Amino acid sequence: MSELLLWVGLAVACFVGYNIGGSTTGPAFGPAVGAGAISKAVAAGLMSIFFFVGAWTIGRRVVDTLGTELVTDTAIFSIEANVTVLFFIGGALFIGNTAGVPASTSMTAVGAIAGLGVAAGELNWIVMGQIVTWWIVAPIIAFWVSGVIGRYFYARLNRRIALVQSEGKLIEFDRSGVVPRPASGPNTTRRELAGVAVIGTIGCLMAFSSGTSNIANAIAPLVGSGDLDINVGIIMGSVAVSVGAFTIGRRTLETLGNDLTSLPLTAAIIVATVSATIVIILSAIGIPASFVIIATMSIIGLGWGRATRTTTVADRVRGEKSVPVSVGSLASDEEGEELPAIGEEEPEEIPAANELFNPSTTARVVVMQNVVPLIATVGAYLTFTFVPIFGF
Repeated sequence: MSELLLWVGLAVACFVGYNIGGSTTGPAFGPAVGAGAISKAVAAGLMSIFFFVGAWTIGRRVVDTLGTELVTDTAIFSIEANVTVLFFIGGALFIGNTAGVPASTSMTAVGAIAGLGVAAGELNWIVMGQIVTWWIVAPIIAFWVSGVIGRYFYARLNRRIALVQSEGKLIEFDRSGVVPRPASGPNTTRRELAGVAVIGTIGCLMAFSSGTSNIANAIAPLVGSGDLDINVGIIMGSVAVSVGAFTIGRRTLETLGNDLTSLPLTAAIIVATVSATIVIILSAIGIPASFVIIATMSIIGLGWGRATRTTTVADRVRGEKSVPVSVGSLASDEEGEELPAIGEEEPEEIPAANELFNPSTTARVVVMQNVVPLIATVGAYLTFTFVPIFGF
């Protein structure tokens, strides 16, 4: 019976990894695929490689946190408890996906394990407090860093890195020899190649950051109980992520995944860079971070920064003296359009803050991203407390 449950646990862990691959490939490589820089297959391949690198290196620290440090006695990770925890993780994430909101895998996993720890009286409250503290601080940091960029540097960055795609293929292959050789397309410019290189690099960085934080969500309980060697678990989880990237990940790439990749290309690069950097830093100190929430707050911060940029313009229409006004993006979001200098915008063309991000949608996303982990936490606690089979 225990062997059967172990196989069930491994299957559920792979299912969690499969969904991680499907949900994170779009945000990581959506801009690159949308710009025609790489194909969906190449995006899935890069996702698989860099996720594994992140998991094999920094990801081990997060596995240790969830598998051994979050609870004071790893004996509570029985095979029955592990299967239950993984089912709560998968079930709660399914609820979030059904609601159309990308839930936090890390918060859901920590919540399910914490529910087990509280029910068994073995939760390490110090470690839990550190994790929750960083969950609060990290999105605030993302908001303010992105807000400063949006307020003071976005227009300049957009002029420098906005990508205008030329006609025809970006890269062609010379097949005259034995080995096909890549070459730039007939109309491809150096700036376009440089922009594509930046986009691809940011995608790889996001895939790496996903590996550092998310591998623990699939394998930590099984590793903590000793039922699964950490090296085998990382390989197994990374393979499951790769399968998800090559299958359901293609659909997220088709629609560019979520709000992150529906942003203007410059904004997407900024949000991805800020979010991935914060996640990697937190993973390095063993904190399971939520890329989704950090990225969401980065998007809000960037929009807020652009919406609250102020300057003094003469109201030539009414003939009044100069007054401070809120200047949003200072330009169209179309990539490559020339941005007007500060003060040259027409007052009637200045967007309001709610035109840069939707407050009601933002509220729904933030609420659901907290409700889904809460469901996993409360559900796990009630199950482990009142179901006699666990004996807590």
